[in-house]
Amino acid sequence: MVIHSVFDVLAWLVAACAAFWIKPRLPDAAPLAPALRRDYWTALVVGAALGAYGFGSLNLWISGQPGVARSIEGAIAGAVLAVELYKRHAGVATRTGARFALPLALGVAVGRIGCFLSGLADFTHGVPTTSVFGYDFGDGVLRHPVQLYESAAMALFAGAYLVGLAQRCDWAVVNGFYFAMLFYGAQRFVWEFLKPYGCVLGPFTIFHILSLLLVVYGATMLATAQKSADETSP
Repeated sequence: MVIHSVFDVLAWLVAACAAFWIKPRLPDAAPLAPALRRDYWTALVVGAALGAYGFGSLNLWISGQPGVARSIEGAIAGAVLAVELYKRHAGVATRTGARFALPLALGVAVGRIGCFLSGLADFTHGVPTTSVFGYDFGDGVLRHPVQLYESAAMALFAGAYLVGLAQRCDWAVVNGFYFAMLFYGAQRFVWEFLKPYGCVLGPFTIFHILSLLLVVYGATMLATAQKSADETSP
């Protein structure tokens, strides 16, 4: 799936450009001490890789599909878990997510277009539908193009985030990443009902569960934001 790889690279480039652009516009964009940054990024990358392939492949197995796959939600969940565990181990109380909100939103928005263009082989399409949004991926069956639903949702979040940043709203400047986690998890939870994945608990797929965990994570971090600021202030 060459088209998928092309959009994967494009998504990474867009995310990298967004990260470069956002860095000088946020306070304490790199709050970690230099000695901790290598291990921080190692935890992030390793956690993302393990989560992407672990949850992506597990979902295929649960859904009765052979092979290995990667999942963007698995990558996000793996990276968040690995970084939080590393920070706890290293005694880092500072919140470090601010710079990732815009790159995450734009990266997902672009990357999902590649999933859509890859068709049925990518196994990210939706279930059959008779709605006006139905799309024929090549086999004569109209399905929900859930990849585009997610792409549009994250593009809307990116737009709202940029407006908030321009207005110097606290939710964007300080807590944008945790709003991104909450929003990403919530919208992904909805789209999961439109996918042909195997269920693990009642009507819920493994990605329903991951989505709920991301919502809980984002909400918890937002609820404790002021307490964290008070504890880390000089």
